[in-house]
Formats: sequence, structure tokens, C-alpha cells
Amino acid sequence: MYKYIHILGRDFPMYGLCAFVGILFAAGLLFLTLRKRKDYSKVHIVNIPLFAAIGAFLGAHIVGFFTHFDFFLQAMQHLDRVFSSWETFRIVCGELFGTMVFYGGLLGAIAAAFIYCKAAKVDFSLYADIFAPAIPLFHAFGRVGCIFAGCCYGIEASWGLPYPHEHDGIVETVTRLPLPLIEAGCNLLIMTALLILRHKHLKKGSLLAIYFISYAIVRFIDEFFRGDEIRGILFGLSTSQWISIIVLGLGIFMLLNRYRFKKKDSFGYRVPFGEVPEGYIYNQYAGAVAPWEQDRLKKIPGQNNLSDAPTNETTDIHEQSHQ
Repeated sequence: MYKYIHILGRDFPMYGLCAFVGILFAAGLLFLTLRKRKDYSKVHIVNIPLFAAIGAFLGAHIVGFFTHFDFFLQAMQHLDRVFSSWETFRIVCGELFGTMVFYGGLLGAIAAAFIYCKAAKVDFSLYADIFAPAIPLFHAFGRVGCIFAGCCYGIEASWGLPYPHEHDGIVETVTRLPLPLIEAGCNLLIMTALLILRHKHLKKGSLLAIYFISYAIVRFIDEFFRGDEIRGILFGLSTSQWISIIVLGLGIFMLLNRYRFKKKDSFGYRVPFGEVPEGYIYNQYAGAVAPWEQDRLKKIPGQNNLSDAPTNETTDIHEQSHQ
């Protein structure tokens, strides 16, 4: 595989390059999404991804650590070898904390974004719908990076991509399912569906819930076709499959909570993307508020600062929230 690319006399990992390109495309999608909208704070649009990135980094490594828990237990039983030299200690730490798991990064990012929104007293569901389509777009580029890195490969098959395989000291080429490319395609399909649904009059937070459900199903299925063993197995299911079950349940609960359990929830409906219709006014907590929801949202404790300025004017929305 092509793990590195040589640029200007230096070697750069292809996975990192693909991830960087994915970030650029996700940022471009956000720009196209918000270029005509004035009902979202530019400050939060910048801060939420920054906090989410920190949470993703920590979460990806934490879950990666638990996929190597057996190795950790063995290391604890042989601490004399672990600390026998700096090189051995470095190798052990790299094995334990060097692996990143996407699900850990996703849950860490969501948790960090949620904490930020609570601290900033803004509606997490409102901004979750903005970032939801960008997640599978970024992930698709990450899976392309997996092809170059030679990781996350599929089982042996009669068709697919050639992967090097070492057995008894002999390296041979094995044809495997191009599972990262298949998952990248599934991510693009999920993104397309979310982009279509964002033009519907859905309740806030629905897009993130739909993403959770869609990706959890895709990931649970494709784990059966993974050929790598560094994933952790419990009762016949991989770590990612157990997390998929949790994420699927979370997505279903989020939808039920919005459409069944709380028929008159305070979050209200999200305005379809495009020009904000006349008569909508801005609320720092809920974004663009429809005329028929404005009285109800005034009852939210500490969130009764409805602006009487239409949201489709050119006034900067962050300045409006302080008038």
C-alpha cells in the first residue's frame, strides 16, 4: 500500500493527507450550507468544531486503548520488561495509545460539542443538524486514507484489492474486499440523504439522529466482512458492533423523543435550508423561530430574548443576540 507520499523532501502519511482533505471538503460544505443563513452564530460555528476536534482526538484514543486491553493486562504482568528500556516503553505506549477508533472519535466529538453548547447556553440540536452531513463526508475521505494505509481491510475474496500478508515469515499478496471503499461509498450515500432531508421541515436534531441510525446499521453489517483482527471481540461481536448497537439505540431514542415523547418540545421545528422566510425571528437558543412557535419559545427559562429583527436581513446574527 502507499502509506506515505514524498513532498518537498519529506514523507507525509497518506491517511493524514486524506483526513486533511476531508476536513477541507467538510468545511466547504458548511460554508455552502450557511452562506445565506443569518440565524446561526458565527462564533459557535467556529468554536463547536474546535471543541469537537479535541473530543474526537481523546475519544478515538481511549476506545483504541480498550481494543488493546488484553495487551494492557499482559503489560501489567510484565512491568519489568516494559520499563527495561526507553525503547521498549515507547513501543508499549505506542501499541496501547497509538490506535484510533472512529466510533471513539465520533462519540468524543459529540460529547465535547454537547458540553460546549450547554456551557454557551445554545441549543445543541440546532447546530447538530448543521454538522450532521459533514460527518459522513469527512469519514468518507478517512476511509480512502485507510486504503492507502492498508488498514481496516476486508476478508479474503475472489475480487477486491491486493494486500500484503505475512505468514510464517513469508510475505504474499492476498486479494481482499475493498471494505474501506465500500464504507466510503455508504458514507457518501448517507451524506446525500441528509442533504436532501435538511430541506424538509423536520424537528431540530433529527438529522443527527438519522445519521446515527444509518451509520450504525452500515457499520454493524460491514464488521462481519472485516479481515483485520485488531478490533476487540466480546461474545462474538466486535467492539464497533457493540458501539453500533448503542448508537442505533441512541438515534432511535432521539427521534422518539422529538416526535413521540415530546410532541410539544421546546426545540420546535428546524427551518429548511435556503432563504429564511419572512416573519421568522431570531432566538439565541433556538435559531430562526417560526411565527406560530414564538409564543411557546418565550416560555423557555432564561431564553426569552427574542429579537424582533427578521433573520434574512444582513445584520450579523452574533451582534443581534446582544441587542
